[in-house]
Order: sequence, then C-alpha cells, then structure tokens
Amino acid sequence: MQLTEEESAMLHGEMGWPRQWAMEHLLQVGAFFDAESLVPVRQAHMMADTESLGEAGVEFIEKLAACSAKERQVRIPMITDPRGIDFDHYRELGQADWMAELEQRAIDAFRALGILMTDTCINYQTIMPPGRGEHLAFGDTGVVIYCNSVLGAYSNFEGGPSALAAGLTGRAPRYGLHLDENRRATRRFVVDYQPENLAEWGALGALVGRRTGSYWDVPVIEGVTGSPGSDELKHLGAAMASFGSIPLFHIVGITPEAPTLSAVCDPDAIATEPVTEKDFSDFFAGYGNKGDKVDVVVFSAPQLSLLEMAELASLLAGQQVHPDTALLAVTSPVVAADARRMGISGRIEAAGGRVLQGMCFYQSYAREMAEANGWTTLLSNSAKLVNIIGGYGYKPTLASMRDCVASAVSGKIM
Repeated sequence: MQLTEEESAMLHGEMGWPRQWAMEHLLQVGAFFDAESLVPVRQAHMMADTESLGEAGVEFIEKLAACSAKERQVRIPMITDPRGIDFDHYRELGQADWMAELEQRAIDAFRALGILMTDTCINYQTIMPPGRGEHLAFGDTGVVIYCNSVLGAYSNFEGGPSALAAGLTGRAPRYGLHLDENRRATRRFVVDYQPENLAEWGALGALVGRRTGSYWDVPVIEGVTGSPGSDELKHLGAAMASFGSIPLFHIVGITPEAPTLSAVCDPDAIATEPVTEKDFSDFFAGYGNKGDKVDVVVFSAPQLSLLEMAELASLLAGQQVHPDTALLAVTSPVVAADARRMGISGRIEAAGGRVLQGMCFYQSYAREMAEANGWTTLLSNSAKLVNIIGGYGYKPTLASMRDCVASAVSGKIM
C-alpha cells in the first residue's frame, strides 16, 4: 500500500503507540480489500457500546487512554453511536449496576482520547451533516447509508476498531464507496405503491434490502413520487442496511447522485424489478400477532428526531398507556434536551411513556431487559428494530406509530 511520509511516520511509531496501532489496523483492513492507499477523512463516528466491547474491549480503550495526551488524542472530529445505558433510567429498565459501571469506564476512556460523546445514530439530523463528496469513517449502518445516499458523502461501514483507528490517524483505507466506480447502481427497482408512514418507508427498505442482499450491490429506486423527508429516508435507509447490508442507494430524481436514471447506471443493462402493494402487505403480514398482549412498545433504531417526538406526544394526548405495557421513546441527548425544553417529553411521560436518551434499545442488553421485565411481545414502527430484536428472544411486530400508540393504550396489538 502506498503511504505518505506522515502515514509512514505513524506506522513506525514516531507519533506514539496509539497511532502505530491504528495504522497497523488500517493496513490490515486495506490489504484485505485490496486498497492501494489511504484516504484522508474529515469525521469519524464510532460504534462502541459496552455490550459489544465487553470487559476486554474496555480494557483496551483504557490502555490507549493511559498514554500521553499528545499520543492519544484523536486527530479529527470523532463522535459516538448510542451507548448501552441511560444513567437516569437503567435500574427501572432492569439493567444491572455492573453494566452502568462498565459503561462509565468506557466513557471516561473515550473522553480522554478527545472523542465527543454524542451518543447518537442520527448525527446527520442533529450535529454536523457531512457535505457532498466528503470522505468519512462512519460506523453505524444507518448513519453510513443515509450520509452516502441522501447527502452524497463517501463512507464504508467501519467497525468500532476501524473507526477508532481513523480517528487517531485521520485516514481510512481507500476501497469500496470511497471510489466513484463502486457507487453506480447494479440493481433497479420500480415501486408502484407509495409508502404512507415511517413503518412503510422501513418496509420498502426491507423489501429492497432482502432482494439485494450484498454490500457490493447498489440499488436504484424508481417510481417514488413527491419528496420524502429526512425521517422517511432515515427509516428507508436503516431498514435497507439492516435487511441487506447495503451502504448506498439511489432514488431517481431525489437523491443527489441520481438526478436521472442514466446518471447512475446504463438503463438498458439492468432489468427492472417491481415492488408492489402486495409485497408491502405480505411483508407486514409476516409480523402478525394481532390481538396478542403487547409487553413493550419501542420507538428506537434509529433514534427519534424532534419531529417524531412531537408526533408521538400528539398521538398520546388525552390517553394513558396500559399499566401492563411499557412504552419507550429513545432519542439522542440533543433532541432530548430540546424535547424537554419544549414540554414534549413531559407530555409523553404524563401519558405513561418513558423518554430515554443516548442509548439504542437493541444495544442495551435487550435480552437481560426482557428477562428482568418479563417482556416477550414487542411492537415498533422501526423495520430495522423488528428485524434485529428477534435474535434477543422477542416476538416482534411492525406497525405505524399511530397503531403502536393505539396498541400501547389498549394493551393489545391492534
């Protein structure tokens, strides 16, 4: 791999052990993907919840943090994905003290490295959206697919160690979606049904993701009318990445790299694949369970925007969540502060819901929470969440936010 003088200096330990480790890691990743060089990146976003890190991972971060300030400080703006704990609510959720203690150790170590503890998977809505063509080292799959597709930025899926290595060096291996030739469409979908709510936008992402099913394929979608907003595109991309490991999509006439179909592919070279209203209805039918008692209703994955929080508060107005059902609204610390200031959180809580911040439900010891609270049936408007949460022992159902609220009030899946 071709290295600059500065990159070689980091590799040979001239800037300290943390950057040497980081360069060694990046070279191994680059060699695996046949990268010829490294690309300078402007931001890094790291997934590093303690359920994934474990004791060994936290000890490694603490080892980095024990180095001198000059050696350990990240070189570019670096932020974090949701954590596993909301320290104000973890006990009532059935999480244990040892989980909070491990989380605090990780936070202390990350802060010593100069990492900004943003604790969010919606940084593109709340912190600093990247510009078109900006190279990044982002971790969360929903963050990556949104920034690539909607904003025209350049990032691969970076695992926690790779994102940290990018933060310490300001570099990432130049492969995959850092290369223009890999951003052209390889699959072509035509929709004849327009999603009407966030759950249906997630369903569209799931349908395209399932059929595509490859990190190296890029779907282009035709037939979308109107202009989907940030939350619609957020749920579309998060589900597509979850169901298909896809980091980039195009929507003709909507996303920046696809003003026309021919801008992203040769239309004569790719067969069209229809996505019909029946495909949507069959998808939702796969998450049946109507009439079942609902244990927990979760709005998470991705975290809620301020507009989603306001909509939830409006739907709950004048109603009370059933005493045998938990309703959890999970958002970022930035949105939580605004929602609290505007009285939105108070309205959700007055109806019997809980507002959680800086965490993500499935990264928060979800199995242990289920066991502690006796939760089995779970309802959500997030296609991404229902796709993942079954692996933690839950029986999930997908529905619109309106139907989720109605079910939370009745105690049964509507």
